[in-house]
Amino acid sequence: MTDPLSADPRGFTGPVPTVPPSEPGVASLWDPRVVWVTAGSVSLIFLSALTSLALTTVMPIVSADLSGEALYALAFSGTLATGVIGMVASGAWSDRAGPVAPLTTAVLLFVAGLALDAAAPTMEILVLGRLITGLGSGAQVVALYVVVARVYPPALHGRVMAMFSAAWVVPSLVGPFLAGIVTEHLHWRWVFGALAALTVVAYAMILPRVRHLSSASEHPREAGVGRRLLFAVVVAVAALALGTTGELAESITPALGWTIAVAALAVIGFAILPLLPRRTLRLGAGLPSVILMRGLIAGALFGAEVYVPYLLIDRFGFSPTWAGLGLTAAALAWALSAQVSGRHGDRIGNTRIAVIGVVLLAIAAIACALTPVLALPAAAPILLWSFAGFGMGLMYPRLTVLTLAYSSRANEGFNSSALQISDSVGASATIAVMGLAFTSLSGTGAAFAVVFAIAAALAVLALAPGVRLGHAHER
Repeated sequence: MTDPLSADPRGFTGPVPTVPPSEPGVASLWDPRVVWVTAGSVSLIFLSALTSLALTTVMPIVSADLSGEALYALAFSGTLATGVIGMVASGAWSDRAGPVAPLTTAVLLFVAGLALDAAAPTMEILVLGRLITGLGSGAQVVALYVVVARVYPPALHGRVMAMFSAAWVVPSLVGPFLAGIVTEHLHWRWVFGALAALTVVAYAMILPRVRHLSSASEHPREAGVGRRLLFAVVVAVAALALGTTGELAESITPALGWTIAVAALAVIGFAILPLLPRRTLRLGAGLPSVILMRGLIAGALFGAEVYVPYLLIDRFGFSPTWAGLGLTAAALAWALSAQVSGRHGDRIGNTRIAVIGVVLLAIAAIACALTPVLALPAAAPILLWSFAGFGMGLMYPRLTVLTLAYSSRANEGFNSSALQISDSVGASATIAVMGLAFTSLSGTGAAFAVVFAIAAALAVLALAPGVRLGHAHER
């Protein structure tokens, strides 16, 4: 009989024997044996998030300085697209040789992209830097997940992922503000340069402790790596095409935008299959449902989140600063519930976490959809959107913990990359479709209601895989 752990990594989705931790007896994230891994890993996640969020403040000024308004959107979407390629490459490499080499390469790409942006003489060069940064960012997160699986015992995985969630939340509170101060008093180039330098420092914290990590004694078969990379490129190109549909609908005709959107979604749906565990799109129990649910809730949350400040500005006359209140409340709720999930997730249970999280996310989206229809006060979307943050904080880190629990050393990289790909493609595809719907309905009064209704529908749909998550060895 063929060992399922050494076969195609997409084929094994049940619980696996837990791998003994690299440091037996580690009971805390701040144990002297792992403290620098904890600090460095969280710092890398923080800086990756800060790089993404700081651009919301910096890019308008950058595009004006470099006369690159036409490439403004590509500076964002291109990073997300190349990230998919980085995720697949890093996952396959981590399974074959351990996480150190792919993590090192990812950090080098990330820093090189930022350095190129800091010195970019034209917008074309800056976008090239963003594409390189995307490769590094996607690969970096996957490699860090494998580091977590190899260094920490399973009992601490939930707490590590809770800290990773907090590392994504804090930049949403301070990132745009700090980037604005640096840009105003120094120059936007300093933002990119500082992020590059800090990333090197964060990586230096980790390297001495993880450089001994190697792959499993029995290497997985990697015959399909080239094919998966090819499909990752196809997904990235289709995602870029999907991201242009809103502009096409506005500048030419909505019919053209929808035609390209349907074609791009079909291509993504076909090309993504080899990048995910088998039966993911067929609601397979266990890991396939974990991966599918992550993509659905990412689409619901991040797609709708784009329009929460827009709703407050358009319907209630909020300034951009005050319109961020809804997102700030949700970010704080996310950080709080992530700690609850990390510490008490085993006690609450996976199905209960999924149901509670989905219900809270759906309530928040429905409240925002009804706000323009029923003329609800501004307090409704601001307060109720925090429900979405609380629900996501419960679900997001738990799904990562489950992914690692369903993995062995032979497929940690593949499964981690599948989780990130589902997350990234789910969010980018939903944002593109919502943008197309909003553009098509602009001026009708139904635009906001429809985009938030899409988010609510995705949240409810996530219940289907949510009740099929199962349990591995996370408890």
